[in-house]
Amino acid sequence: MACPMILCLAVSVLITVAAATVDAAAPSLREQPGYLLGELIYPLEGRPTPQCHASTLAELPDGTLGAAWFGGTREKARDVGIWWSRFGAGHWTPPVEAAHGTQYVRPDGSAHRWPCWNPVLFQAEGGALLLFFKAGPSPDTWWGMLTRSDDGGRSWELARRLPEGILGPVKNKPVALPGGRLLCGSSTEDDGWRVHFEWTSDLGRSWFRTGPINDGRAIGAIQPSVLLHPGGRLQALGRSRQNRLWHAWSEDHGATWSPMTLLSLPNPNAGTDAVTLRDGRHVLVYNHTTRGRSPLNVAVSADGSRWSAALVLENEPGEYSYPAVIQTRDGRVHITYTWQRQSVKHVVVDPAALVLRPMPEGRWPE
Repeated sequence: MACPMILCLAVSVLITVAAATVDAAAPSLREQPGYLLGELIYPLEGRPTPQCHASTLAELPDGTLGAAWFGGTREKARDVGIWWSRFGAGHWTPPVEAAHGTQYVRPDGSAHRWPCWNPVLFQAEGGALLLFFKAGPSPDTWWGMLTRSDDGGRSWELARRLPEGILGPVKNKPVALPGGRLLCGSSTEDDGWRVHFEWTSDLGRSWFRTGPINDGRAIGAIQPSVLLHPGGRLQALGRSRQNRLWHAWSEDHGATWSPMTLLSLPNPNAGTDAVTLRDGRHVLVYNHTTRGRSPLNVAVSADGSRWSAALVLENEPGEYSYPAVIQTRDGRVHITYTWQRQSVKHVVVDPAALVLRPMPEGRWPE
């Protein structure tokens, strides 16, 4: 029997919303060893902003997850703010705006709202949840901002501007070093693309920074992730303008770095992220291509130099980009990334179940 029109419309909306929140990847991708779950943080129907980008991820003290991203009418629009959602009891909470770029800078006290960019979450051990982000008209003129939450993201302090010359972590999460220092990979885009590092020993109250580790010309590089190696050795890697990923090494906890060189892995000048697992291996999430922002891939390495293919997260046309990756206390790996600029996708991976395949000369296996 045909259903009444109102009922049919309601069913149609429910199907649309459900389809927008479950994994839209092809079955062949979902069936890869180690791939456990894929879901959109919020459905496309009724999404809070027309566009979103540049997610970040942290595990909170109670074992839940928090994610943030920038969202608004479009990138660079004044209404772009930092949005936040929390994962617990099997679902993500409805997104709320956690921070924005409003500053009272005019003589008459009126407000001007600047676009926001590239949030980065960091959960301090036994302390506050930090939310770094950038505000300003463009990446070559923006400045660093910081807010914090003492209740797991339920409320946030009024964001404050970081000291002049300090951006905080420019895209990817900081790493905690022995002695309590927080090392932040950062970069600038106003005089070529150049990487530098900043650190704070008091959760953002005081800062120190290195000079740039590259000249921005031989290799134009930004947005480092930091990996931890035996003996306190550090490796940084990220995106470049040279169609390949770059990396550099530090023997003194990030104070000085080796000359920057290129890995064999391709890069379409798009954001990446990486994390060191508790078993000592390293996981890298990136677009394995020189053009466009699909596919989105996961690679694994024991030494940070030779990488093996592990997963294809997306391979349909469109934009799947700017990943964030962490390992939680239960051993699982969590990844978030921009899904078609319309939502943020969350993928859960069992790193012990991954089947690794070699990539000679940086070629992804068939």
